[in-house]
Amino acid sequence: MQRLTILVAGLLLAGSVTAADKGTIRIGLNNWAENIAVSHMWKQLLEEQGYEVELTNAGKSVIYSGIATDSIDMALEVWMPKSDRRFYERFKEDIALNDAWYRNTGLGLVVPAYVDVDTIPELAENPGRFEQDGRPAIVGIDPGSALMGLTEKAVDAYGLDMELIASSGPGMTAALERAYRRHEPVVVTLWNPHWAFAEYDLKYLDDPRGVYGKGEDIHWMSRPELLEAHPEVGAWLDAWEMNDQQVGGLMATIREKDDPAAGAREWIAAHRDLVDSWLAAGE
Repeated sequence: MQRLTILVAGLLLAGSVTAADKGTIRIGLNNWAENIAVSHMWKQLLEEQGYEVELTNAGKSVIYSGIATDSIDMALEVWMPKSDRRFYERFKEDIALNDAWYRNTGLGLVVPAYVDVDTIPELAENPGRFEQDGRPAIVGIDPGSALMGLTEKAVDAYGLDMELIASSGPGMTAALERAYRRHEPVVVTLWNPHWAFAEYDLKYLDDPRGVYGKGEDIHWMSRPELLEAHPEVGAWLDAWEMNDQQVGGLMATIREKDDPAAGAREWIAAHRDLVDSWLAAGE
């Protein structure tokens, strides 16, 4: 019995050494709902395959810089060809831009459907209707994000006499939820994929000047050396694709659980065939 116990313990130890030998992957995570969702999903999938995974919360510029200087291994949200262009152009010599996992995004200024304003020029004519803390305002997200940069351009292009309030993804959705519950006008910077479009009846304001551009694709990026050291990881993530229903369902499950790890675990279990099809690419 003692010899059997020792043998079993030795096998377990050998298995743990093999898993640990795969090393640690550091994922840069910016505070957007879909990025939180897919980063926690891939954390669990990579850990299943024997990797240790660390999530690092940071803004976009810090994530790009981290990948370029080898302090972050990968990040899962690169909007191309427009939104992330300024970051990509700065660091493109030191990062690998990999395949797209989501196609045809949306991006711009959003209001509840009950608001009788349909275009950004109409917003310029009625700024006083959209007050935050007693002043006409647009509720934004993280300062320095591509969406905020585009919105600053929109404010200038359309002559919007409104303050652009820098907040965060959760701060913006909290303001939207509060106004929606009270049936009050509010205008926010928003994008899809995002769970808010499933939760509320919303609409993009038409952008006749094309400041926000057309639909984009979301790619993942990494250190080039990561792909050389772990080609199976590159194969798994290049095989990864999600549609609106899939990524929306993942975000909704996480929101219901109020715990990204628990929500991602439940969604993975319910979509095992899908995630296994991504992982099969590395075999």
